[in-house]
Amino acid sequence: MLMPRDLACGLAAFALLPVWAEEGLPQRAPVTQFAPLLRAALDAPGGTAHGVLAGLVAAAFKRQFGTGGEIDIDVSTIVRYAQPGCARLRVDVSQEGVKLSAQAAPQRQQVRFELNYCSDGLPPRSLATGAAR
Repeated sequence: MLMPRDLACGLAAFALLPVWAEEGLPQRAPVTQFAPLLRAALDAPGGTAHGVLAGLVAAAFKRQFGTGGEIDIDVSTIVRYAQPGCARLRVDVSQEGVKLSAQAAPQRQQVRFELNYCSDGLPPRSLATGAAR
């Protein structure tokens, strides 16, 4: 027989399910350009930053590819350079539900690129490395 406390425990667990389900997902900050995420990855102890593209550019991509899917951006540090605030960064951009043609089935599309970047927005003066990530 169910007791009131059993029901209360069950309801509490049910209420926490969304928190448990999202625990492993990165927090995504809305951005209108890549630079804030690049700087965030440089500053982050783990060397990563996650965002979702917003604004006019995101709207244009969604319209072009016939999808309402978010445009996720993940930045990770490959190597830190000796020059403070500089690193080689990997940027992954992905979107679900992209249709490359009118007849194509919607699918996930992803592009990856790397760049040398410093917190001042310029490339490093030297590629001498510091600690690898």
